[in-house]
Amino acid sequence: MLSFDEVVGRLKDILSSEVGERRVLDKDVAETLGIAPAYFAVLKKRGSIPFAPIADFCAKRKISINWLLYDQAPRSLEENTEKVATIRYFRQINASAGNGAINWEESYETIAIDEALVRLLGGRKYLKNIDALEVRGDSMEPLLHDGDLIAVDRSRQRVRNGGIYVLRIGEELFIKQVRQKERDGLACVSLNPAYPVIYAEASEIQIIGEAVAIMQRGS
Repeated sequence: MLSFDEVVGRLKDILSSEVGERRVLDKDVAETLGIAPAYFAVLKKRGSIPFAPIADFCAKRKISINWLLYDQAPRSLEENTEKVATIRYFRQINASAGNGAINWEESYETIAIDEALVRLLGGRKYLKNIDALEVRGDSMEPLLHDGDLIAVDRSRQRVRNGGIYVLRIGEELFIKQVRQKERDGLACVSLNPAYPVIYAEASEIQIIGEAVAIMQRGS
C-alpha cells in the first residue's frame, strides 16, 4: 500500500484538474474528504489513511481505489475480475419444498462459484442461464434439505420426466420432481412420502428451470 503522503499526493493531482491553476493544499484535500483540517493534520502525523472518505471520493469520481491506494492499473484488475465466475443469487426467493412460498422478488446479488462447479454446470458460456435459490422445507428429503443452495438452469424449461424442477403454480413457488401423466397432465412429486402429489395441467404450471446442482448444504 502507498504511504499517506503518496495517497494525498494523488488526491491533490486529481483535485488540481478541478480547481485550476492554484496550488492544492492539505486543507483542500481535507475539505473534499469531509474531514476537519485539524483532524486531517493528526491523521497526517500518524500516517493514518482515512479509508472510508477516500472510498466515497473514488466512487463519486469513478476512480479506481486500488490505483489510488496500491498503484494497481485498472485494466489489470478488470482482467483478474473477469476470471471470477459468478451467478445470480436470489436471497429473498425460496423454492419451497413443502407447501409453497409466496415470496418472489426481483432483487438479487451476485455470488462467485469455483471452477469445479463451473465445469459441472457445463462451462462459463452456460452460466448466464444459472441462478441460485435456497430450498425451504423437507418435502424433497433425502435428496434436498432445508437451507440447501441449489443451482437452477433457466434454459431447461421443457419437462424431462423425473427431473427436479423449480416451478410456479398460481402464486406459489415449489421445487418438485415432475412426472408426465396422461396427455398434458403433470404430477409434481415430493420425495418425502409425507407430502401429497400435486396434479396439474401443463398450462397451469410455469417451469422456472431445472435444478442441476447442489451448491451448498444447509446447516
